[in-house]
Amino acid sequence: MTKTFVLDTNVLLHNAESIESFGDNTVVIPMAVIEELDRFKTHNDELGRNARQVIRRLDALRAKGSLREGVPLGNGGTLTIASIKEKIKENDMDYEVSDNKILYIACQLHEKGDNVIFVSKDINARLKADALGLKVADFEKQKVNIEELYSGYCEIKVPGILIDEFIRNQEVKDVGTKCYPNQFVMLRDEANEGHTALGYMTNGNTIRPLPSKHEQVWNIKPQNKEQRMALQILLDPAIQIVTLVGQAGTGKTLLALAAGLQSTLRNHQYDHILVSRPIIPMGHDLGFLPGGKEEKISHWMYPIFDNLAYLLRDGTDAAGGKKKSKTTVHERINALIRDNIMTLEALTYIRGRSIPGQYVIIDEAQNLTPHEIKTVITRAGAGTKMVLTGDPYQIDNPYLDASSNGLTYAAEHLKEYAIHGHITLRTSERSTLAGIAAKYL
Repeated sequence: MTKTFVLDTNVLLHNAESIESFGDNTVVIPMAVIEELDRFKTHNDELGRNARQVIRRLDALRAKGSLREGVPLGNGGTLTIASIKEKIKENDMDYEVSDNKILYIACQLHEKGDNVIFVSKDINARLKADALGLKVADFEKQKVNIEELYSGYCEIKVPGILIDEFIRNQEVKDVGTKCYPNQFVMLRDEANEGHTALGYMTNGNTIRPLPSKHEQVWNIKPQNKEQRMALQILLDPAIQIVTLVGQAGTGKTLLALAAGLQSTLRNHQYDHILVSRPIIPMGHDLGFLPGGKEEKISHWMYPIFDNLAYLLRDGTDAAGGKKKSKTTVHERINALIRDNIMTLEALTYIRGRSIPGQYVIIDEAQNLTPHEIKTVITRAGAGTKMVLTGDPYQIDNPYLDASSNGLTYAAEHLKEYAIHGHITLRTSERSTLAGIAAKYL
């Protein structure tokens, strides 16, 4: 039986191509959704861009026929714009609210006998729809199974003689298990679990040990094997896109910044470091912030300043030298920015840019949609490395979750490519208190 998908506004704002994601079924957009898109179309953010793209797409479809009667989509489906055609029945819902007008359209079609599924990324709207007897669904396209998310690491039980061969020859082939490019592999003796060797998958099916030169980077040492793996992919110039996933305190941002400073100032592999974060507050927004662009951005970049202060705390100068500097940590951070070694930029300003030869760190990337992540990554020019970090369980975007955010989407969908590296960091190293809070609170 043909299904009728009634779309909430947030689905279209989340993915401008969602109209054509439901196969050869009927897609219904309530008139209240068009009104809400009209309010968003003037916004200079991703929501505004998506609203404008959807509106232009609907206008193009209008040329094919009547949107009221239904127009054909390229995938064999049909699109209809529906309005309330009868007097709204009295109940306990406030129909001055757009969400309730959208739900009323879905109820009308359901009562008419259509096989209606109400699609929304708003949990509360889905709860109300379910209470009204409607089938409900989240927008499932561009979602991953967070429980099965690619971790970048695996363990393989092998004969002990194979581990000895690996240690002796510094490589081993054909371990009998499929591994992804740049995946880290723990070889464990099937007869003696304490006999192990750690390596990573290189081109083809060859596993090689992690080089010792990455045991200390910008005066910090990895505190666990996952951090050591992270430094391997962060410092390999052949890996152009890195995704780091982990809870608070696992060192994602610190490791990314240390590797960026090392690669740019000491190894001279990049011309510049660009650090950016989405502007999404935790809790209530502070509202208007005084000052120019740089001063406004600085309020959102305090986590970056904290990590830079830790990396530069020992007096190492901003130019990357090993001699002690008499300047303060604050002065050394300012020197990085003043000398154009590092730029701190709001993600709002990255669209439309071409970024060649830079080490780019996108912090808190779990607050971005898959489409926004695609927009960011496609800014990379020749010789640029992109590093995406974040905790998929700490999301401040109301329409994203651990399975639908852009960070986990990128980690899962890029795993087969040799230019991508990923690791999930599992142990909090910030402090004992931070580790206990992350695990038990």
